[in-house]
Amino acid sequence: MEDASTLVSYNTLLWLSFAVAFLFGAIGQRTHFCTMGAVSDIVNMEDWGRMRQWLLAMGVAILGAAGLHAVGLIDLDKSIYRSGHLIWLAHLVGGFCFGVGMVLASGCGSKTLIRIGGGNLKSLVVMLVLALSAYVTIRGLLGLFRVNVLEQVAVEIPGGQDLPNLLEIGLGMGPETALWLCAGLIGGALVLFALLGREFRNFDNLLAGVGTGLCIVAIWYISGHLGYLAEDPQTLEEAFVATNSGRMESLSFVAPQAYTMELLMFWSDASRKFTIGIVAVLGVICGSAAHAVASGRFRWEAFRDVEDTANHLIGGVLMGFCGVTAMGCTIGQGISGVSSLALGSFLSLAAILLGAWATLKYQYWRLMNSDA
Repeated sequence: MEDASTLVSYNTLLWLSFAVAFLFGAIGQRTHFCTMGAVSDIVNMEDWGRMRQWLLAMGVAILGAAGLHAVGLIDLDKSIYRSGHLIWLAHLVGGFCFGVGMVLASGCGSKTLIRIGGGNLKSLVVMLVLALSAYVTIRGLLGLFRVNVLEQVAVEIPGGQDLPNLLEIGLGMGPETALWLCAGLIGGALVLFALLGREFRNFDNLLAGVGTGLCIVAIWYISGHLGYLAEDPQTLEEAFVATNSGRMESLSFVAPQAYTMELLMFWSDASRKFTIGIVAVLGVICGSAAHAVASGRFRWEAFRDVEDTANHLIGGVLMGFCGVTAMGCTIGQGISGVSSLALGSFLSLAAILLGAWATLKYQYWRLMNSDA
């Protein structure tokens, strides 16, 4: 049984994580932050506004995470992303199919939670389907295919798959130089590109980009520094308190939805606990709902017809399976993973964007042909 000091520390981690996720949800509801929407705006209207929001968030997260790592507050090598075992096929297949799924479901995992907070019943159904699909992929039948087929195709990289390590291996750079070269070039370029758009520089866009990026950095700090135990008193081993993976984590919204469902199903099992990922799911919904009600945006929304229902159900299944397979969603890999500068995260990110682009192009082609 935990002693009082451990219990207070554990609860503090959860409340801090809930607060950050609450802010994330409120920002998303106010600014319409959405990766699928960003890709859709480019494909259909050639509008880069929301894409600049996302790229700014990515750049801020990269620079912030690198800063925390450089001063020793966190160790990104202990995150779930930097393993030397690069499951590149899983990243590509999972990422591409996740991109397809998020278009069919009208938004990614985080947008689904934000839309629930705004009164969208379609997204509530998507969340339930996504959570079930993700759980089956983590611990059930689909997990066999993931582990025994997709994850068998891999490359071993000594020292880890992060870009700074690859520079160290390839160019013989020192670790600190390699870190800041990668973080500065990639993170700085993303921030610069976003801010160069004159029409982009308004309060909501800056809030979306900077605010979302800082939320990612904050959870890195909470899980990787405040939640770090050099020696767990029970196991006498290094541990990260209140994470599902047992390693340092930041925001991600696929597997945590499965763990949320698991906690609700096995509530009477005393061994089940709230984790940072679970309270983040609840925090996003609550933050979005609070802003939606306060701003008068809360609206009930249901399925339009059978096709709309089918698309959302298929999208939920794809996002659940593929989000776990790719080790994250547009937030989990696209911002949190990328902020760790892991090669696998960049592969997943590219595949997600390609899958979303292809699906939007197909939908547009189908629309044009149906009108002909």
